[in-house]
Amino acid sequence: MGRDNKQGKSKNKDTLPQTPKNQKIKPNNVQEEFAAEFAELKQNTSKKKR
Repeated sequence: MGRDNKQGKSKNKDTLPQTPKNQKIKPNNVQEEFAAEFAELKQNTSKKKR
């Protein structure tokens, strides 16, 4: 017989494996984080073109 493939709710819903606590981003702040990263990337590429 095979193993039981039970897939219930996870107790570690808000945790990411092997991610330090100071580097985790809350789900409601993800859009802000992406916007900041893209703005920084855009600034860096415009400086290189000059």
